[in-house]
Amino acid sequence: MTTIPLRMAPPPPARGFGLWRLGFRPFYLLAAGFAALSIAFWALQYAGLLGGAYLAGPLWHAHEMLFGFTLAVVVGFLFTAGRNWSGRPTPTGAALAALAALWVAGRVLVLTPWGLAAAVVNVAFPLLAAFGLGQALVAGRNRRNYFFIAVLLALAGAQALFHATLLGVLDLPLRAGVQLGLDLVLFVMAVVAGRVLPMFTNNGVPGAGATRQPRLEQLALGSVLALLAADAAGLPGVATAAVAVLAALAHGARLALWRPQRTRGNALVWILHAAYAWIPLHLLLRAGAELGWLPASLAAHALTAGAIGALTLGMMTRTARGHTGRPLRADRWDVAAYGLVLAAAALRVFVPLVAPALTLPAIVASGALWSAAFVVYAWRYAPSLWRVRADGQPG
Repeated sequence: MTTIPLRMAPPPPARGFGLWRLGFRPFYLLAAGFAALSIAFWALQYAGLLGGAYLAGPLWHAHEMLFGFTLAVVVGFLFTAGRNWSGRPTPTGAALAALAALWVAGRVLVLTPWGLAAAVVNVAFPLLAAFGLGQALVAGRNRRNYFFIAVLLALAGAQALFHATLLGVLDLPLRAGVQLGLDLVLFVMAVVAGRVLPMFTNNGVPGAGATRQPRLEQLALGSVLALLAADAAGLPGVATAAVAVLAALAHGARLALWRPQRTRGNALVWILHAAYAWIPLHLLLRAGAELGWLPASLAAHALTAGAIGALTLGMMTRTARGHTGRPLRADRWDVAAYGLVLAAAALRVFVPLVAPALTLPAIVASGALWSAAFVVYAWRYAPSLWRVRADGQPG
């Protein structure tokens, strides 16, 4: 008698609304949606259809990509990781929804004439996020990660500096607050990457042999803090350039020890290595800019479009899969999004560097590709982010 094997039906999709169950859910969705729409907002501003805005043009772009998009991803990640680190809950439910609403209010207010209200709301967001994270870490006595509370407070300070300068309270270059914020985000990325990239590489690529050297780790992180201190102190360009070159060498050596060349078969891993490679490049470009050899915007976009864009997308993919009970395996849409964000960064940095006459079309194409990467993410992951976990677990 021949037995015909039965084909198991796939499990039904998870039901129930889970958006407020853990920090990554609303903030990854909001960040992706905002990134997807950013090129449209930029076009509206360019066309003069958002006249009277408190922040407009390059000021809006710099503020919103750093203190809007990037800060949302950082908070979503820290609320999620903070619960794992401490064993205590980070904001969920109504508290998480209120923080998300505060973030949205910040994005709206910068497009109105109400500058003081925009400043207060935008500075309040990282302050309250620090409080929410701090409650979990302190209750769980997770001292190793207390410095993340300090980082959120420092980001609030950098943003307060930006707004106080813009509102005429302080007489400082507008660039100061943004540069300090970028340095802080660079430090966060360096810390998180050092913790997770070797582990993800060895777990995802058997035999990869990714390693860490304690003294090199100290040099890599210390050099970023030294660069932050140089920017805060307003050191001369030559001194800042020297620090940036030292940091670039340390981070390049660090990446080499993580064996990026062995990760080609695992997209969830290689995107993180590709993102991290933009950090030493940013630092070298930063040194060149400090010496007056090239525009500072190239260094800034190597960090923002390249390192931040690709690392956030890679971590948002991995977190969304792991914390919604789905396989830790990138599909073709994930890979397409990774390719789009890396292509956007390459266009924004390398075309103006080698062919300055093509800068404007490169910027337009880069913005479209960068937004498209997050359109793909939002489209693919929105259902997972607002539904409960597929495996029925909390979170």
